[in-house]
Amino acid sequence: MKRRLPALLMLLCGLVQAQDLPVLEAKFSCHLLHQQDGERLNFADQAQIQLEGTHIRAFQWESSLFRNTHGHECSIDSSDDPQAEVTAKGWRISLKDSAAARSRRGYDFERGHNCSIRLEREGEQLQIKPSCPALCGSRMNFTALTVNLKTGLCQYDE
Repeated sequence: MKRRLPALLMLLCGLVQAQDLPVLEAKFSCHLLHQQDGERLNFADQAQIQLEGTHIRAFQWESSLFRNTHGHECSIDSSDDPQAEVTAKGWRISLKDSAAARSRRGYDFERGHNCSIRLEREGEQLQIKPSCPALCGSRMNFTALTVNLKTGLCQYDE
């Protein structure tokens, strides 16, 4: 019995630690029509994100910005080998090999290999902050926004 007690205590400690992992389950769809310098901008984002500590159960984000004459869209998902790092405010998502992910999707741009997406949660508010284009070239393809996880309301950061 004495030999099993330490193993049982270690198992229970592991369960307690597993319960302390930060968890995020978010699914949202956002849209905004905006005027900027006389030009109409159409933002659209939709995502499904499920994180448990550094484990990514699901990650998919599509972000679009359309102007009067042209538009850009970009997406990232689990097939791009995202990696999660737990931070003081939430998570930092980066790609294991962004160059390979770009190549698989047919993009040949060489900029922004060390990009990340910060996910910062405060109560029901989730701030999504991309540091630079994660996949689709040299411009900002992903839009910074805040989503209320309870109501689904979105606010685009300018």
